Amino acid sequence: MSKSPIILGIDPGTQILGYAILKGGTKPALIAMDVLKLTKEKDIYARLQIIHAKIIELITEYQPVHFAIEAPFFGKNVQSMLKLGRAQGVAIAAAMQFQLPVTEYAPKKVKQSITGNGNADKDMVWKMLERVLQIEKKPKYFDATDALGVALCHWYQISGPVLPPVSGAKSLKGWDAFLAKNPGRIKV
Repeated sequence: MSKSPIILGIDPGTQILGYAILKGGTKPALIAMDVLKLTKEKDIYARLQIIHAKIIELITEYQPVHFAIEAPFFGKNVQSMLKLGRAQGVAIAAAMQFQLPVTEYAPKKVKQSITGNGNADKDMVWKMLERVLQIEKKPKYFDATDALGVALCHWYQISGPVLPPVSGAKSLKGWDAFLAKNPGRIKV
């Protein structure tokens, strides 16, 4: 894995698809975040083609080495779930076309990783992203911040706290290891 991997995060949707490009490394940094609005196109298959083309465009432009996507949540409307699943599948197919490793994250996992609360609302997630990544301008759509949350969640997963062995010391795990490795993340 490179020192500063580029992560493409996707919040799938057939009306609005959120995407974010995050640079990894020792401290993550936002490269780009936006949405693809599909509401003007009435044909669902045309929307899927537009999603595929956009994912390919993002991969070609930013050269990510990781692809993270939010897994669909289970809702009551079966038709909505089918459409969302198609959008997710098309996005994954585009990533696989470039041999990118694909990782799915449940919405609760993303919220837990970003805020510490799996039931956090979208505004709470945004506030934490704003603080951690030092973002100055709130995007118009939460779909963009959801995609950024997926990318940051993936960064947390691939760059988990790892400490070099210290001779004669016990191996630190959990919060002790995290705090020892990340003193700058502690806010008083």
